[in-house]
Amino acid sequence: MSLSINLEVKQDVLCIRLDGELDHHTAEQLRMKVTTVLEHKPIQHIILNLEGLAFMDSSGLGVILGRYKYIKGKGGEMVVCSISPAVKRLFEMSGLFKIIRLEENEAHALYTLGVA
Repeated sequence: MSLSINLEVKQDVLCIRLDGELDHHTAEQLRMKVTTVLEHKPIQHIILNLEGLAFMDSSGLGVILGRYKYIKGKGGEMVVCSISPAVKRLFEMSGLFKIIRLEENEAHALYTLGVA
C-alpha cells in the first residue's frame, strides 16, 4: 500500500492528512513535501490528521519528530488528531504524546490553535 498526502494551509497552520502506510518507503516523500511548504509559507503550527493512516513504522516517527522539532523551534505547536488505535499505540510506546498534543478531530485541533 502507498501513502496519500494531502497538505492544506489554513492561516498559519499546516494541515497534513495522511492515508495509507507511512513507512521507510514513503517517509522521504512526506518529509520532502512538508519541508517544501514550511520553506515557502509562514507556518506557525502543524496538525497531523492520521484518520486514514493504517500503518506507521519508526521511519514515520522520525519524519514526524523532525517536523515537530522544526515547528517547535519557531515557537509553534504540533497537534495530532483522528488517530487509529494501532498508530495511537505506537505514539504512546514511543513517548511522542509527551511532546505532541492529541485532539479528537481536525476541527477541534484548529479551534485550539485559534483558527475558526
